[in-house]
Amino acid sequence: MARTASSTLPDTISEGGTLLRDGLIWAIFCRPGQEPVEMDREVVSHRLMTGAFPPEFANTDGWAWFHFDIVHTLSRTQIESIPSLPEEVRQVLTNLERSIRLDSEEETVFGALPAFDDTTTDDDRNVSTWRFALQPDLLITTRRHPIPALGVVFHEIRRGLIPRSPAKLVDRALLEFADTLRRDFARLDDQLDRAEDVLLMLDRDTDLGRMSGLLGLVRRRSTELRRVLAPVDRIFRDEELELPEWAEDDLRDRSQRQVHAALDDLLALQDRARSLQDELTSNQAEETNHRLYIVSVGTTLMLPATFVTGFFGMNTGGMFLTDGSWGTVVAGVLCFAIMLGTWLLLKFTRLL
Repeated sequence: MARTASSTLPDTISEGGTLLRDGLIWAIFCRPGQEPVEMDREVVSHRLMTGAFPPEFANTDGWAWFHFDIVHTLSRTQIESIPSLPEEVRQVLTNLERSIRLDSEEETVFGALPAFDDTTTDDDRNVSTWRFALQPDLLITTRRHPIPALGVVFHEIRRGLIPRSPAKLVDRALLEFADTLRRDFARLDDQLDRAEDVLLMLDRDTDLGRMSGLLGLVRRRSTELRRVLAPVDRIFRDEELELPEWAEDDLRDRSQRQVHAALDDLLALQDRARSLQDELTSNQAEETNHRLYIVSVGTTLMLPATFVTGFFGMNTGGMFLTDGSWGTVVAGVLCFAIMLGTWLLLKFTRLL
């Protein structure tokens, strides 16, 4: 007999689970409005080998979710030998590359989608890939690293929030990914707010080098996220992509809107970061020019005095002011007078 999912299924929000010998993490059967049911391994094997559920699960309005870890060669080998799936689908489920993909073959929708891994800090969060094969009554997902988004969806199902179709579950996982992206965008936007406040309240004690490093971190992180999000938006907007009617609304239309909205937010964030970078560059150039201006003025004012001291420093005969006790004072006054005259000339010609 089938057992309820609340008895033995994994309960870690980070999509951990108990890894069994064949890589199966969980197998549940879902009916809208009812508690999910854990499926025995014999039932899972029967569905994968024959393409149909046993009588106790057949002829119902429910669907199943099989989730595998493919980190071990044994689990990949077993998935590659499932006869009820097309060969191309099996290859996608066991592929270890991180490329994004969405395709369909007959009544099977399959592909690879991005998600964040289970790192604890926002700055160190990396993007992983999980793969899926979708049929009207079955969802098979595979991953190499724990995917928190799938764990969130799994625990929602355990609480009774069961989607009406497995396509809706994939859409929910993408929505969780987009929400995590927006939280990252909000964090990056807060950093830009702090940078903007510093630039608007610019004073001589402002460390522009530190501001440049902060903006560099924001721009680098936003570029990394765009490289992940842009291909997802592109595949959903591909006019040549043909999905079955039962998956078109729940998967393509909804997911396309949320992914495109997240991409718009990201592009706006990058535009703001570039604007602040331009402002920072302008302030740095202005500060550099101001320092060069001070140096130039000082050099110009000292030029006549340098000429005078050089002239009086010549060891030649007949040099005036060599006789008498006030020669040094007179020479100093002469240097000051020439510097003052130079300053007045620069002010009169509006060079200062």
